[in-house]
Amino acid sequence: MNTSPNLSVLSAELILVAAILAGCASPEPRYYTLAQAAVIDTATAPTVIRIKDPALIEISSVHVPEGLNRTNLLLDMGGGRLRLMELDRWSAPLPDELRDALSQRLQTSLGAVDTYRQGTSGAAPLYRVTVEVVRINAELGGNADAIINWIVQRLPDRKATSGRTQVKLPTPGGVGSVVAAYQHIVISAADDIATAIRALQQVSPAPSETETPLARYNQYHASPEKQGIP
Repeated sequence: MNTSPNLSVLSAELILVAAILAGCASPEPRYYTLAQAAVIDTATAPTVIRIKDPALIEISSVHVPEGLNRTNLLLDMGGGRLRLMELDRWSAPLPDELRDALSQRLQTSLGAVDTYRQGTSGAAPLYRVTVEVVRINAELGGNADAIINWIVQRLPDRKATSGRTQVKLPTPGGVGSVVAAYQHIVISAADDIATAIRALQQVSPAPSETETPLARYNQYHASPEKQGIP
């Protein structure tokens, strides 16, 4: 009696097992970034400042609602329902994506250097930017909208200006249109912040705001020669 297996049957079984294993394999996630679109649009962006010594800025960590502090995209499904996208993810947690994209846009448009975690040999930033996302939301086939509050502080004299960026854009396609809308939201916020920094650059600090007590002491207690008195 021949008990050897039928090769054709065995081959069919192997093919079936391979197909089952392939079907059970987890699909690869898709990663997106906000920074890739943070480049200058010469048609709409303000004039780029070209300065010999670039301004030192510091873009602090961006605060977002707790539900958005994740790598997965979160979409509005309407009717108060949200959908966490398992396969569509940011390349880093959303707060980091927003901070890095804002930094890229501001450094390019201002000709500045972001000192945040850059180890710039102890150089202190001149301007500190604080950003809080009040709302950023998107619905497939609908709209993406955002409310972003920000503060720009000139550190030498603590003079500050604040503002709010509100944007609403259509998202007519799939997840790609949501990502594109978020990228343009970042660009809008960065351009508003850049405008505020430029305004502070145009206003010189008052002497009383920048002089230290030691500088004032030296001014009024210097020798006649140093004061220019004959």
